[in-house]
Amino acid sequence: MVEWKNDLGLEGRMILTMFLLAAVYLFFLAFLSTVMNASAEIMLVFIVLFMGVQYYYSDKLVLWTTNAKVVSETEAPRLHETITRLCVVAGLPKPTVAIVDTSVPNAFATGRGYKSAVVAVTTGLLKRLDQRELEAVLAHELSHVKNRDMAILTIASFISTLAFYIVRYSFYIGSFGSGRRNSNGALIIVWVVSILVWIISFLLIRALSRYREFAADRGAAMITGEPANLISALRKISGTIEKVPAEDLRKMEGMNAFFIIPAVSGSLMNLISTHPTLEKRVAALEKIQREIEL
Repeated sequence: MVEWKNDLGLEGRMILTMFLLAAVYLFFLAFLSTVMNASAEIMLVFIVLFMGVQYYYSDKLVLWTTNAKVVSETEAPRLHETITRLCVVAGLPKPTVAIVDTSVPNAFATGRGYKSAVVAVTTGLLKRLDQRELEAVLAHELSHVKNRDMAILTIASFISTLAFYIVRYSFYIGSFGSGRRNSNGALIIVWVVSILVWIISFLLIRALSRYREFAADRGAAMITGEPANLISALRKISGTIEKVPAEDLRKMEGMNAFFIIPAVSGSLMNLISTHPTLEKRVAALEKIQREIEL
C-alpha cells in the first residue's frame, strides 16, 4: 500500500470554500426569508431536507443523469481487476463500478464517501486507452474518493443550483402573481440577488474544482508511480474529445465538474473552467516525474 500524503492545499481550499459559501448562502437564505415573509425555521427545514436528499442520493442521481450502468465482475472482468488492484495500493475499499455507453472518452467518481463511492468509465475511454493509461485514469478517480472531494463539491453546488433556478424561473412564477408594482419590485430584487449569489458561488466552486483536479493528478502519480502514463492518457482523451460530434458532447456537459477531462463543445475562459488547462496539468505531472527520477 502506498504511503498517502494528505493534500493540505486541497483540504485548506475545501474548508475555505465551504466557509465562504456558507457566508454567501446564509445571507441568501436570510434575504429570501425576509422578502418572501417565510420564517427562518421553514427556510432551514427546506434547505436541510434538500441538502440531505442531494447528499445521500448524489451517487444515484449522477448515475441516472449519465445513464451509467453498474457492471459486475463477470460483465467487466478487466476493469474490476484493475480497480481492485489499485484500491489495494491506495488503501481504499473497492467502489461500485459502472460503465457509460457513449463515444465520449471520459471517467468520473461520485458518492458521499468510501462506502458509497462509484467509479465510472465510458465505453469510448475503454476503446481508446491502453492498460497503463487506463490504470492512470482510474487512479485519478480513486484519488478523488481518497480525498473525499466529491461530497464537498456536491454539497457546495446545492444552493448555487437553487439560485440558478430562481434566476431562471422567477419572472415566470411572478407572472401568476397579483401584478402589483410592489410585488414586481420585490421580484426584481430577488432576481438580482439570486444572480449575485449564483455568480459568486459559481466562481468559488469552479476554483475548488480546478484545484481538486491537480490534487487527483498528484494522487494518481502516487498510486501508479508513473505520471507519464497519466500524461499520455490526458493527451489522448483531450485529442479524441475534439473529434467527438458536438451533439454527443452537449449531452455530457452537465457532468464536466466530475469528468477527468471536460466534455466541452466550445472554448472556456480559465476563470469559469471546471478543470485546469491540459498544458498546466501536463507541466505539473512532468515536474512530479522529474522528482520521482531523482
